This record gives sequence, C-alpha cells and structure tokens, in this order.
Amino acid sequence: MLKRTLPALAALLLSGCSILGSDADPALWVVKDADTTVYLFGTVHVLKPGTRWFDEGVRTAFDASDEVVLEIARPDPRAIAALTAQLGTRGGPPFAPEVDAAAQKLGMARGAIDRMEPWLAALTLSQLAAAKAGYGTEDGVEAALSSAAERAGKPVKALESARAQLMLFDGLSGAAQSAMLDATVKELPDAGTRLARFVDAWGAGDAETVGAEMNRVAQASPEVAETLVARRNARWADWVAARMGRPGTVFVAVGAGHLAGKGSVQALLAEKGLKAERVAY
Repeated sequence: MLKRTLPALAALLLSGCSILGSDADPALWVVKDADTTVYLFGTVHVLKPGTRWFDEGVRTAFDASDEVVLEIARPDPRAIAALTAQLGTRGGPPFAPEVDAAAQKLGMARGAIDRMEPWLAALTLSQLAAAKAGYGTEDGVEAALSSAAERAGKPVKALESARAQLMLFDGLSGAAQSAMLDATVKELPDAGTRLARFVDAWGAGDAETVGAEMNRVAQASPEVAETLVARRNARWADWVAARMGRPGTVFVAVGAGHLAGKGSVQALLAEKGLKAERVAY
C-alpha cells in the first residue's frame, strides 16, 4: 500500500499479543525451474519497533536475489500527499456523527474527516489506530527491504504505481466505500488487538490464520475483496509466470494476505502449472 502515508491493506483489510522484540519467522515460498528462481515473501506493512524478521531464510533468499520486486517502489511522501489530496477530497455532507467522534478520539480535529472521500477516511482512521497501538510504516517490512536493496545495490522494481493503488480505492463504488468506512469505525475499538493477532500469525509463519482473515474480509465486502485482492493476485500471478521465462533470481514481496487463503498468488500459479514450495528455515 502506500507505505509512508496509507498502510492500507495491512491495517484495514488484514486486521492483538505483540511480537515486539522477539524473533519472527514469516512464511517464504519459492518457484523455480532450471534457470529461474522467484521467491515469494508475504509482508506486513506496519510493525512495532524491535521486531526481528530479516534474518535466517528470508535474509538468505534476499541476498541470493538479483533484484527486489515490491507492490510499489519507495514513494515520495510529498507526491503521495498531493495525490491523496487530489483524489481523496470531497465537498459532500458530513459523515454520521460516530465517524467524526472516532476521528476525534484518534486525534483529528472536529469535522476534518468530513472533507475526505469515504475510502480515504477509512484508511486514515485505520492508520491512526495502528499508530496508536504502536505500529508504524517506518518499521514495516517494505521500508527495511527497500533500504537493504539500496545498500546492496540491488535494483528495486514495482508491480504497481502509487497512483494506480490510490485509483483502486477511488474507483470503488459509493456503496463499497461507505461499507468500508462503516466496518472500519465499528472495528476501531479492537483494531490494536486484531492487528497484533495478525502480526503474530505472520511472525509464526501461520499462513492458515492469515488466509482466514482474508476470507473474513472477502465475505464482509465482496467488491473490496475483488478489487483490492482477487484482481491484483491474478495480475501478480501473471507477472510471476511471465518472469519465469527469463533467467535470474528475484525476491518478490507483497502483502501477506495475497499469499494466503482462497485465490492466493500460489494457488493461481498452480493453475498455470507452476508450483510454489514453502521454504523451510
């Protein structure tokens, strides 16, 4: 998601016992043939400081890779802020009182959230709730991978642009956006607990629990799940399949929910005759 501004799917769709200061061993998969190796690593966009995960099998796979591929490249915060203002500002009537009340509890000024499109309001509330629980994008997986790739001189490529990601949200129907905002407000009291539970499952390499959360989201909002998960999984599976036609070793890192549950990237690759094997470490 927009890692420095909108930790969207992690905080909103993949949403606590924290793994703060402990050793995490997230799930890692590999697809390979005679001359091509593609690692698939599921990320968490927000983490608490001190979470150790970039070691052992994950580090070995990263170091062996010629290039790193993320959902989006490291964004320019000013450009993202301008894009967000352009796409996410509205002049409609105020939201329901409970929306503004929730925003104020998280530190927003009275009425400030009413100037946002529903999708941006939902993401903003989710971001603020994650920050209140101690999670930040600066400690997230993508930030660490980007910095490590830069230090190692590895090229970093993107599956999507920041604008394209924002347009996914902005293109949702009014009903879907409203449903997203309503669900976010209702889950705010338990947001920290849900996020911590998800991060713990991620750190334990528990893809089954990650997948169960994705299935819960899909049932709650089919349009959101289709737009933000299913279609993107299909595009990314196509990308991996095409990349297998060229030699080299690639480290692909996308949100953990895309690599778990029904319709995961691995499941779609299997339909193309490509087997993604879990890396034991």
